[in-house]
Amino acid sequence: MSYFNSIYAASPDEFPHRARTVYMYLKDRAGKGPDCWPAVNTIAADLQLSRSTVKRALHDLVKAGLIEKEARYRENGSRTSNRFILKKQ
Repeated sequence: MSYFNSIYAASPDEFPHRARTVYMYLKDRAGKGPDCWPAVNTIAADLQLSRSTVKRALHDLVKAGLIEKEARYRENGSRTSNRFILKKQ
């Protein structure tokens, strides 16, 4: 059975195409581990999507329980890219 089988089988109403695309991107970027940390701008540029579309897709993925999003900060306290943890390995 394919790793993405449940994602392919989901209807667009319950799991939009944008979320499928971003999830596969994150899975690819995570490599062997469950986490990765690409910036929203990087995801948008690589997938040729708008920042808003990527943000909505990430929200869909968190809501579906497929990823966990953790804010990351620099030593000076400013924000950097988020850490995305894939829940379904």
